[in-house]
Amino acid sequence: MSQVLDTPPPTQAPADDLKALAARHGLTVSGARPSLPEYIRQLWARRHFITAFATAKLTAQYSQAKLGQVWQVMTPLLNAAVYYFIFGVLLGTKRGVPDYVPFLVTGVFVWTFTQSSIQVGTRAISGNLGLVRALHFPRAALPISFCLQQLQQLLFSMAALVVILLCFGVPVSASWLLVIPALVLQFTFNAGMAMIMARMGAKTPDIAQLMPFILRTWMYVSGVMWSIDKLTAKDHLPHLVTVALETNPAAVYIDLMRFALIDSFHAKQLPPHVWAAATGWALLAGIGGFIYFWKAEETYGRG
Repeated sequence: MSQVLDTPPPTQAPADDLKALAARHGLTVSGARPSLPEYIRQLWARRHFITAFATAKLTAQYSQAKLGQVWQVMTPLLNAAVYYFIFGVLLGTKRGVPDYVPFLVTGVFVWTFTQSSIQVGTRAISGNLGLVRALHFPRAALPISFCLQQLQQLLFSMAALVVILLCFGVPVSASWLLVIPALVLQFTFNAGMAMIMARMGAKTPDIAQLMPFILRTWMYVSGVMWSIDKLTAKDHLPHLVTVALETNPAAVYIDLMRFALIDSFHAKQLPPHVWAAATGWALLAGIGGFIYFWKAEETYGRG
């Protein structure tokens, strides 16, 4: 009996030995976050999935509607018609704004791109938990693909925007080529914001219920329906408010698109250093949002 009682308990292998054993046999922690360069490499390797997923989501978005893909154009146009009546006619914001209808429609289309990208980004993880838990892939592929879907929708709607511009006497000009860099910068900004909101929405799904109110407020201060240039030219606003309005990223991208497409929207109506501001916002949101999202990679789909 004494020998049994005096027998020491079996010792457990030290943690360092277990790690060495796992490393020797090529075992890694399940769901561990890869390094940032490796994560970028994995994301690039799945670029075809991102494109195909975005196209499939866009095709399915209006599959149940009788007019189908026509709603891609009709939705922003109907919004523009409502804003024209309320703000342009009733509130008189069209006074002193040349080519107000092209001015308004361009603002609505560009704003809708940012608004929709952030909205779908907020639910990119929380709304696709089945996919996240079933397959192993870089989770950033989801918010990026949703932003790509919104870009595809915008490009499809641009055909209607071109028709509206021509109908209201806006001539085709070389400045229309500026649409390309402006959209690249806006897409980078939108994707970064979508990744930020995707991480926040994965942890707190209720944020998705709050976003429509935040985005609506953001829209009202972004010059979608009115001219920021004419408001700030009256010198009745505090300097900080003027700077905030002019450097608002949504307003910056809207103004760039208006400058590119509408010949009556002159360079003097743009805020100072507008291209630098657009590039700065794109890099800040794009790179910052990507790193912020990557840091929580191993937590998505758990809990």
